[in-house]
Amino acid sequence: MGRNLISMSRSTGFLVWFSFAVLAMAGDGWLAPANAAGPRIASMNVCTDQLLTKLADPEQIVGLSRFSRDAWVAGDTRRYPILSGGAEDELVLKPDVVVTSLFDKRSTRELLKAHGLHLAEFGVPQNLDEARVQIRQMGEITGHPDRAAAEIARLDAALARARQSVAGRYGRVLPLSRRGWVAGGDSFLGALLKEAGLFSAAGELGIGMGGYASLEAIVSLKPDFLLVSQAGDFAGDDGQAFLLHPALERFYPPEKRIVIPERLTECGGVMLAEALDVLVKELQRVER
Repeated sequence: MGRNLISMSRSTGFLVWFSFAVLAMAGDGWLAPANAAGPRIASMNVCTDQLLTKLADPEQIVGLSRFSRDAWVAGDTRRYPILSGGAEDELVLKPDVVVTSLFDKRSTRELLKAHGLHLAEFGVPQNLDEARVQIRQMGEITGHPDRAAAEIARLDAALARARQSVAGRYGRVLPLSRRGWVAGGDSFLGALLKEAGLFSAAGELGIGMGGYASLEAIVSLKPDFLLVSQAGDFAGDDGQAFLLHPALERFYPPEKRIVIPERLTECGGVMLAEALDVLVKELQRVER
């Protein structure tokens, strides 16, 4: 009984403290005003952050995920509160909708549902059609389907530019990342390459969704290009050092490496148009 009282006291104390914090944020102009047009929305995942900040009015956003202030989310995310990832934030803020990923903690999602909050749960898109569906879904949630349609049109235009740039001029591409991880032809990145008209060599290694390949296997495969997420000759750890192995650098110098930052492809959605435009620029670079 005593332990229960202590636990209740701590929980109550946290909620009181958090309520004061919310009031303080409101005083600084961080929270959406009560008369904001459209639903008030909180995001618990960096991928839903990307969609939300692109499609919603700033006044609709009551909070973003704890990872939103890194390079994965475009725009000035500092104007929004950062959520802890737990349920307490949303229970106090009481947004109209909480957008989250199916990979976020299930117990937290179930607790929010049990307290009557409306959740919109997003999976990970496996191809561009599913990415388009998610953009439309977020457009409906925010009340801005016109913005979603514009983003899809931007994606389709970027895809057309990429296909025109490829036009059968390029051979086998192997998507390779740290420690020899290969994104397979059945992965989202593999689907993106296929849509752009490029051929993924991952299938020749027997890799479907993704898997590790040895240095020997990669060199023996002899793909025409490596697709990597970063350029340069610096490795921050052993995982990145794999990409700078002398054998790979010998056969795959910068002019044999197509570089698309991981942040542009990891989530799909609204970053894909930029990813495709980067692909076009990279193809122009390696062509020289």
